[in-house]
Amino acid sequence: MNAMIPATCVAMGLLFTACGDGRADAVKKMAAVEDSIKAASRIDLGAYHLPLAVQLPAGLPAPSVLWKDEVGKLEVRSGDHFGLQLFEAPPDMDRIKADLDRDLLKKNTLLEDTPELLIYRSEFPDDTTLVFHHFHRSIAVDGRTFQVEDLRGGAPFSPEDIRRMAYAVRPAWPS
Repeated sequence: MNAMIPATCVAMGLLFTACGDGRADAVKKMAAVEDSIKAASRIDLGAYHLPLAVQLPAGLPAPSVLWKDEVGKLEVRSGDHFGLQLFEAPPDMDRIKADLDRDLLKKNTLLEDTPELLIYRSEFPDDTTLVFHHFHRSIAVDGRTFQVEDLRGGAPFSPEDIRRMAYAVRPAWPS
């Protein structure tokens, strides 16, 4: 009987060692979940013949992607704080800035002005509660140039929303 106690202890020790405490499995499962969340928040636009991808910020609902064939634009929306459109066109930041300067209805203020990105604030002079933030970005990929801008209409975007959207579109990642 006394000989069985050490044998039982050795057998139980081997059993616990072989089974582990589950931490390694939990770490693997958590890493797999994080990878699937990242993959779910990335939209490859290759199906629309665009060599671009959209990286959605964390916490947004499932996106909707809509190709508007009549105007040749692709819309990507996700909730109230993410909405942009993409289209292929040569860059024309000078024209956009000139249009903003000529706008007779709104006062437009450039917040960020680079050769590839314009972020600006539009407000109506007679009603300072009507303030809107917008962006226009130009992205060159594989000899093609694409324009990205926020969607107009609907709830206004905050400056933080605009920055997130402006930097969400990137050249497509390798498969």
